[in-house]
Amino acid sequence: MNKTIGMLAHVDAGKTTFAEQLLYHTRSIRSRGRVDHQDTFMDHHEIERARGITVFAGQAVMQYGESVYYLLDTPGHADFSAEMERALRMMDYAVVLISAVEGIEGHTETIWQLLREYRIPTFFFINKMDRIGADADRVMQEIRDLLTPDAADFTQYRHPDQYEPVDEELQNFLAERDETLLSAYLDGEVTTEQWETAMIRMIRECRLYPCMYGSALQDEGITRFLEQLDRLTVTNYDAGLPFAGQVYKIAHDTNGTRITYIKALQGILRVRDSLSYTSHLSNLVLEEKITGIRMYNGEKHQPADHVSAGELFAVTGLTEAGPLSGLGEYAGNRPFRLIPALTSRVSYPSELPIREVLRIFRELEAEDPSLGVNWEEQLQELHIQVMGAIQLEILEKLLLDRFGLQVTFEPPEILYKETITCSVIGYGHFEPLRHYAEVHLQLEPGEKGSGIVFRNACHPDQLAVGYQNLVGQHVLEREHHGLLTGAGLTDTVITLLTGRAHNKHTSGGDFREATYRAIRQGLEQADNIVLEPYYHFRIRTELEHMGRIMSDVQQAHGTIEPPEMTTTHCLLTGKVPVATFMNYSAELASFTHGKGIISLALDGYWPCHNQQEVIERKQYRKEADPLYSSSSIFCAKGQGYSVPWQEAKNHMHA
Repeated sequence: MNKTIGMLAHVDAGKTTFAEQLLYHTRSIRSRGRVDHQDTFMDHHEIERARGITVFAGQAVMQYGESVYYLLDTPGHADFSAEMERALRMMDYAVVLISAVEGIEGHTETIWQLLREYRIPTFFFINKMDRIGADADRVMQEIRDLLTPDAADFTQYRHPDQYEPVDEELQNFLAERDETLLSAYLDGEVTTEQWETAMIRMIRECRLYPCMYGSALQDEGITRFLEQLDRLTVTNYDAGLPFAGQVYKIAHDTNGTRITYIKALQGILRVRDSLSYTSHLSNLVLEEKITGIRMYNGEKHQPADHVSAGELFAVTGLTEAGPLSGLGEYAGNRPFRLIPALTSRVSYPSELPIREVLRIFRELEAEDPSLGVNWEEQLQELHIQVMGAIQLEILEKLLLDRFGLQVTFEPPEILYKETITCSVIGYGHFEPLRHYAEVHLQLEPGEKGSGIVFRNACHPDQLAVGYQNLVGQHVLEREHHGLLTGAGLTDTVITLLTGRAHNKHTSGGDFREATYRAIRQGLEQADNIVLEPYYHFRIRTELEHMGRIMSDVQQAHGTIEPPEMTTTHCLLTGKVPVATFMNYSAELASFTHGKGIISLALDGYWPCHNQQEVIERKQYRKEADPLYSSSSIFCAKGQGYSVPWQEAKNHMHA
């Protein structure tokens, strides 16, 4: 049985040390590494060992009993949460580690929200029980109060061949959560096997979360955890179906070969098989041949001639599959939940050609799509999107070590976006001598977080299907500049209404020009607004600090929901701009003396709280943007002439 198990935790909870113990006890490694000794099996990258944190999702294979486990060790630092989220999509089960001293920390809550959104069955391990101040009972209560009331202490749960393996307290806990089980329990008719079957089912359905505790560093509680993990987890992959898989990671080896990491969801894949998928670059369906299969275990790999359902592996031969691309029979996908809220300008050696610098950054972007590499032709500036300052430090080191490229990054700034609040029709016409294209587009406000959505309402009698597809491609091929700050347009539905081409003079590039002009002309008519990223915050603190925190949130232009209170503590939730709250964690820790718990999760984009100030600071001049023009080009007497956007509608041919 193939099982993918993910390790997740707030930074410094002991996750990598715990993974080392699992690998050692399953005889996958001969000796246990330590983070402080810089010799762990999972954190094999030089950057990870030097910093003592996990940056890249590591993969290992171990066998226990009748099961093969694919172990994913994910980053614990919030700056690398996008890497964590990509790995999380592959997990059959998750293991969340929590320090017995610090308890629930901010990033733990972010992890938990993602696990619930993707409905991933989860085990908890309360770690560092050997440290002064460790309190498993307190942390168990925090898990039940802050994460889920369905967490149960399984530390004393015994083997089914022993007398009464499920104690009375656990029996009551299980029966309360399952009506069928409750009825049999009251009648005294539940056997040992039925208890275990019920637990397996309830864990799988995310209605029960087993908790155990121990010390990874001291090797306490590890074997018991491993035994219970193996008995209480099941998967059901079908190798008899046609192959389906999903990409979870892109990397490049030392030779520059593109490596595509995949999880097989069903079927069998062999070397030289062809796989179809949708390119993340062009949105076109490609079919490419698998030239090699690799089975990775840490930094080492072995070749394989085939893989089957439930396995994690890597292939060569796929050139445009991106993280989360569906392969073969799998077409499903979901947008990333964790997206960057910051942007930074890249400073690189002026003697280097920008084409080479861009090639390097595009390679990194293929591995981490959240980087959002953007070359501003007008300003001759290169910008990337990031989660935080630590990520920039890692990138700087990575670029130097891997490519020999020495760069610096400007301090990160807020990544703004723009959208519209009303429906308009944009007109674009491009007709210099011997060229011709006309496009009419309807621009409407879209759903929050939807990005740009293209729809086609054009009849083939008005415009050939090939040209209609070109328009759709040009709408989606790049980020379009808003009019207020030049920030990327988002949350907008763009519908092709009609268009015209010329039998003799139309070429492909003409529709790009007409499409861009139609979008821009529509924006000129619309009510435009600036959007900024917001956090959804959860702050748990003692009652004496509640007034101070509520005042701080209001001053930060946030909104707060009615607080939840106990006799000693309160839980405050709400949303607040990233720009005004991104450094609040340190301030909270200061005045609560480290007792306040804060969780910040990106809540998407909302109207900017200081729009005019941002517009003035950006100093974007829409008429000077060389990539976009709102005017249309018409032709008369063999010469092209420009028509301003205000008059364009009356000149249209369609």
